Amino acid sequence: MKISKVRILSHIFLIIAFLALPYIFAPTGFPSFAELEKNAHERTHLASYILMLAFFYFHYYELLPKYYFNKKYVIYGAAILCFFAGLILLIHLLDKPHGMPRAFPGPPPRTMKFDKPPGAFENSQTMFLFLVGLFVSFALRINDRLKRAEREKLHSQLSYLKAQINPHFLFNTLNSIYSLAIEKSDRTADAVVMLSSLMRYVIRDASESMVPLNKEIEYIKNYVSLQKFRLDDTVSIDFQVHGIVSNKQIAPLILISFIENAFKYGVNPEQKSLIEISITLNNGQLSMHVANSKLRISSNEEESSGGIGIGNTRTRLELLYPAKHVLTIQDNPDTFIIDLKLDLS
Repeated sequence: MKISKVRILSHIFLIIAFLALPYIFAPTGFPSFAELEKNAHERTHLASYILMLAFFYFHYYELLPKYYFNKKYVIYGAAILCFFAGLILLIHLLDKPHGMPRAFPGPPPRTMKFDKPPGAFENSQTMFLFLVGLFVSFALRINDRLKRAEREKLHSQLSYLKAQINPHFLFNTLNSIYSLAIEKSDRTADAVVMLSSLMRYVIRDASESMVPLNKEIEYIKNYVSLQKFRLDDTVSIDFQVHGIVSNKQIAPLILISFIENAFKYGVNPEQKSLIEISITLNNGQLSMHVANSKLRISSNEEESSGGIGIGNTRTRLELLYPAKHVLTIQDNPDTFIIDLKLDLS
């Protein structure tokens, strides 16, 4: 398991702050090394904090994942009790003053007395710190597991959505090539080359969580070119790309569904139609405008509102860009317009 440098430094800072915090608010401030050697209370106090830190990390990295979450509750409970008993024993051993004061005739001077709290107070303080370390490490580990489960759920949802989209693209593209083959068009070979580029992107690049924006736009260009081969003069396609798109990343196949939808519902071989596609990148914000005439109206409400492709893409946008996108869909009687603003910064 790789740990980032930032995380290591943050742990070091928190450890130092934890050890220093009791002395920051103490009226005597930080004790000197001489006081730690002579004063049993100061020595026990510092030792208890260091041992609590050791228990915190041991409980977080060893006991919880290996025993508690594997339902080995007896071993887990026995380890907790043994650690606490050993902790009490070590603290009491450290609580004894080092050496004996030199013998003087008469009563010993006042300066040789060691002021420290009674044993019951030390035990209660140790118990309190032990319980704090136990519950804090437990809460943090539970929180980590919940976050990991949420990430795994998100990954599985995105994989499922992309798995639904990819066969949809392949089906429509093969239909386009089939139409060219039926017409015995000389452009069939070029269309097959474009299809291979499309599938190479879907299989090799779209499996990643993020891809370069220029690759995503190149994929869209190949798709539009393939549609031009099939449709000839029955549709007028206005496709424009503005801005520098070489230095940004984007989730794969997040834009193509809107464009595919325009060709699916905005094209009819018996009618002239217009499809407008505009992609602009400005200051890290991507704006996409797609508009088409509604020439093929379905009685199915899901299809008339964009079909499964747009529904999945809307879900992916909510999962991947929850506060970084604005999607506006205008489903008019004669036109279907999509405007998307996506923050890629």
